[in-house]
Amino acid sequence: MATGRNHRPATSRSRGIPEATVARLPLYLRALTALSERSVPTVSSEELAAAAGVNSAKLRKDFSYLGSYGTRGVGYDVEYLVYQISRELGLTQDWPVVIVGIGNLGAALANYGGFASRGFRVAALIDADPSLAGKPVAGIDVQHTDALEQIIADNGVSIGVIATPAGSAQQVCDRLVAAGITSILNFAPTVLSVPEGVDVRKVDLSIELQILAFHEQRKAGEDAPEEEETAPPAAPPAAAVTKRPGPGPDGDVPAVMPA
Repeated sequence: MATGRNHRPATSRSRGIPEATVARLPLYLRALTALSERSVPTVSSEELAAAAGVNSAKLRKDFSYLGSYGTRGVGYDVEYLVYQISRELGLTQDWPVVIVGIGNLGAALANYGGFASRGFRVAALIDADPSLAGKPVAGIDVQHTDALEQIIADNGVSIGVIATPAGSAQQVCDRLVAAGITSILNFAPTVLSVPEGVDVRKVDLSIELQILAFHEQRKAGEDAPEEEETAPPAAPPAAAVTKRPGPGPDGDVPAVMPA
């Protein structure tokens, strides 16, 4: 199987596929893979769009960039679309990946079985802690960061995953880029600075939870019963002053009286 460094297919950029479409391709692939596992031969644009969480017009537009238009009255061939999208995403070849930072999150990523089934091979686990060196995680021995550059060169790695604390993430990023890494998946809670030609995708779980909290707060506000509008309290009556009409029949002048 070809490795990521040696065989690069025509990219979505060179083919003129919008980034928004590229971001939706994995959603379509996931839905199509589920259909394929159930031996479903064809799917309509409406059914696939619903499974992927997009509208059917957008799906048809996205697929037009791939040169796939389906068959009227039949729909799309599931297996062919799986192959077509996999090829466009570069998943028909082997992509060796290094994970730097083998704490709780890094170890969890190393144990994630979805990498291999989607065309990604964890080539190495790297950590700065000398006590972790040589210890197996998910069947792979952890290696010290001193060997980072050699590991990348030996395995032809072009994708790096950063799962370090925020304080060391930029330094790790700089070393990865200098060693030839051109794509980085960043789990560290910080923004990385990279040169032109290096792609970074950031995964920040705390930000996603904060966004969900915002929506939950909004929903709670919408569900709360509206308070009845009450008229503002009337101002206390001002003292009424009677005009002095002049002397009364007895010669008295009326006093100022409250209303």
